Amino acid sequence: MSADNHAAEAHHDDHHDHDAHDDHDHGSFKSYMIGFVLSVILTAIPFALVMTGALPAQATALIVMAFAVVQIVVHMIYFLHMNTKSEGGWNMLALIFTIVIVFICLAGSLWVMHHLNTNMMPTHDMTQMVG
Repeated sequence: MSADNHAAEAHHDDHHDHDAHDDHDHGSFKSYMIGFVLSVILTAIPFALVMTGALPAQATALIVMAFAVVQIVVHMIYFLHMNTKSEGGWNMLALIFTIVIVFICLAGSLWVMHHLNTNMMPTHDMTQMVG
């Protein structure tokens, strides 16, 4: 065999090993089922809290938002296959950037709504105005 054939065969073997590694990173039936079961649980608990009214409204809202954040993480790990090693770390950098932008948008929106609510026309007792 010539040196070119050895190089081509070695490249083919490296490519094959790389493909096998990628298949492992793309999940298995077991990992998809784990993600699915976690997603169902993370949906059912907040649903039950809202439907039963077991907790005060503010506590329920905070718990629902916390479960939503956990569910986002579950989806990213089990269905989108994001981790710190995928794509040389660029996926994680993009995720961090996205989180920062979403946080800025949400915090800014809540800040604007709060200040609009407190600085708009004051509420008056409507019974005093009649008469």
